[in-house]
Amino acid sequence: MILLKAQNFLKRSGVWALQVLERRRRRTSTTSIIQEEKMMNGGDSVPEILDSKSGGYGGGVEDVYGEDTATVDQLVTPWTVSVASGYTLLRDPHHHKGLAFTEKERDAHYLRGLLPPAVLTQELQEKKMMQNLRQYDVPLHKYMAMMDLQERNERLFYKLLIDNVEELLPVVYTPTVGEACQKYGSIFRRPQGLYISLKEKGKILEVLKNWPQRSIQVIVVTDGERILGLGDLGCQGMGIPVGKLSLYTALGGLRPSACLPVTIDVGTNNEKLLNDEFYIGIKHKRATGQEYAELLDEFMTAVKQNYGEKVLIQFEDFVNHNAFELLSRYSSSHLVFNDDIQGTASVVLAGLIASLKLVSGRLADHTFLFLGAGEAGTGIAELIALEMSKQTKAPLEETRKKIWLVDSKGLIVKSRLGSLQHFKKPWAHEHEPVKELLDAVKAIKPTVLIGSSGVGKTFTKEVVEAMASLNEKPLILALSNPTSQSECTAEEAYTWSKGRAIFASGSPFEPVNYEGKVFVPGQANNAYIFPGFGLGLIISGAIRVHDNMLLAASEALAAQVTQENFDKGMIYPPFTNIRKISAHIAANVAAKVYELGLASHLPRPKDLVKYAESCMYSPVYRSYR
Repeated sequence: MILLKAQNFLKRSGVWALQVLERRRRRTSTTSIIQEEKMMNGGDSVPEILDSKSGGYGGGVEDVYGEDTATVDQLVTPWTVSVASGYTLLRDPHHHKGLAFTEKERDAHYLRGLLPPAVLTQELQEKKMMQNLRQYDVPLHKYMAMMDLQERNERLFYKLLIDNVEELLPVVYTPTVGEACQKYGSIFRRPQGLYISLKEKGKILEVLKNWPQRSIQVIVVTDGERILGLGDLGCQGMGIPVGKLSLYTALGGLRPSACLPVTIDVGTNNEKLLNDEFYIGIKHKRATGQEYAELLDEFMTAVKQNYGEKVLIQFEDFVNHNAFELLSRYSSSHLVFNDDIQGTASVVLAGLIASLKLVSGRLADHTFLFLGAGEAGTGIAELIALEMSKQTKAPLEETRKKIWLVDSKGLIVKSRLGSLQHFKKPWAHEHEPVKELLDAVKAIKPTVLIGSSGVGKTFTKEVVEAMASLNEKPLILALSNPTSQSECTAEEAYTWSKGRAIFASGSPFEPVNYEGKVFVPGQANNAYIFPGFGLGLIISGAIRVHDNMLLAASEALAAQVTQENFDKGMIYPPFTNIRKISAHIAANVAAKVYELGLASHLPRPKDLVKYAESCMYSPVYRSYR
């Protein structure tokens, strides 16, 4: 029983116990090892196959746990140690520092000989990694390199992302993440997050308990049915929760260990994936109706039971009817947030508030025309109407009349009420039917044109020229992602409007030189809002999300745009200051949570901005004792 006692001690005492075990193992006969193994495996013996040359198992090393000699149908124990040291430490992404381990740490943690002798600073490692990344010409290769780094050295990954956010944001998120999701089956290496499928129905709580971290504060969940503008990618949509939560940490300062990516796999209707031998999800058509609702309900109940009342659940890339249904069903019982509906709305509203410095007037003085009446379009429209109602004290029904939407069948008008989905009905106004976007622009005469259709090249030259003929400074927001689905490019907007358009997009575009003047297009990226918004909910201990919190986030973001930014035609601040921006958004959101009486973290901190900054995760390497 000497070996068994040592193994139990091993789980408590880490590498020192490992050394004890090794010394005792060397003194223990092969016969007694096998006898101990029999007892540990319930009496099932490991085959007694000795290497005649070495006197041991499998090439000269005694196979203490029977892993090398066990047959395929025999069980082995996946032994680990509780303290990360030596080779184990170098394989732990949470604690690995590469060549930044000091001489003292190398001695204390048995790393001598496992690393080259040079000691590099984290800054030098960052410089080296950026040089390596810049050698890749294909964005997907950069994405894969960044994901590999995240799996290898978590703190260096976030240090790179924070310090080089403008360069790397398009790599770890849109537009590159769209291609990554399309090819996720081919590039899949290690699981990142939880996969909950119909196979787990009835035992989702057990699945949640399989996740190694217990103190979860944010869950980003998708069912993969409407990934960006790319459609149904099924289980391969996991790239979205993983990417979003990377930004929660890098931009909003949440601890990586507090974030949980989840994909709900109910099948896919994508025939290409169903016929793909490398597809990683369930290969059958999507479950719908009661079967779908029951699985989601079990998930939501299990999350609350396992992680408590204050865990934030962020819905991502659900198809329209499910997105609205889930938000409506759970907003009164859970802390839920839909980034496609509410996050997009908040970031667009921030841009509109900021743009008033360039076009003058109030929001209520403008007329808005949307191309796209899905979850993003109607969510943005509703938040604009709420802000106008707040500013003018007019009823919401009145402020909605300043906003018009065009869907695939044309302008949404009252004569179509009978055939409209419920979320489109508030936007059906009195007007004769109009089929084409260009005709709608001419009829409605909007000052603001917003694209959320997911269909590229729909803001044609004729449409942009019509907007420019109606307005001295037409405001054009082409929000659809990825870049290939953008309603128009920045160059097209500036060129066709003769340099008069105020332009922003969902995906990034390079600065445009038009007749000697450089225009810097803004990016209405949800990454401005959701990291700071989530941080504000968490530091205040919010138990529910309220629309006024979204308005507070928009106003805080708009306030961060400087005159220097306006001079370049920008209606959003640069991402280089994103952590400062997130702290201000978090403070404004938290203040609203306290004001509404929905906070559980009491008493309220005196300086919410400083408090938000103090709560942010730092990726700087820690020193080990």
